[in-house]
Amino acid sequence: MEEDQNQTNIPTAPVITGSTAKEIENEFEEMESDSIEKVEASLFIAGRFLSLEELIMLTDLNPIMLKEILHKLEKKYTKDSGVLVLVNRTNSWKMDVKEKYHYLINKLATGSSEFTKAEKETLAIIAYKQPIKQSVVIKIRGNKAYDHIKKFRELSLVIAKKVGHTNELSLSEEFYEYFNVHQKENSNDNEEGKKGEN
Repeated sequence: MEEDQNQTNIPTAPVITGSTAKEIENEFEEMESDSIEKVEASLFIAGRFLSLEELIMLTDLNPIMLKEILHKLEKKYTKDSGVLVLVNRTNSWKMDVKEKYHYLINKLATGSSEFTKAEKETLAIIAYKQPIKQSVVIKIRGNKAYDHIKKFRELSLVIAKKVGHTNELSLSEEFYEYFNVHQKENSNDNEEGKKGEN
């Protein structure tokens, strides 16, 4: 009798159902995605090589997870046909623009004095990452970027297309004329192809 009573007091392990497992998996993926974005944003904003120690301080991630994320990002940017590349030099990392787009940095850096340094930085982010969601630009640059984007749109340098609850930003033809830079020929060919399809 006493033995039976003792057995009933033994705590049972919680049962993990299929839906609970899925919730845990989704939560883990969301946390991992947030961590990746944190690392990307830190590298993007820094504009210089960051050591592992600096990245740990900036992101609050443990070294093992951070190394895994950096490895994933290296793979991502190697495969990606975009304009950014992740450079690893003796355990320091830097987000950089691919060499073929360096002409654009130089043009923006020496651009018109009617733009403040902060405005130029916001415009550079749009130029590098276009098309980019306005919400992402605000996340990177802060609320002051709303005014910058408004100014760029008023000057017809940036085109905004409604996507969900935010705008997707890309450069206009006027941008290239304003900064006296040429669009890549293949992007012009793509535009011609699209016009022909319509």
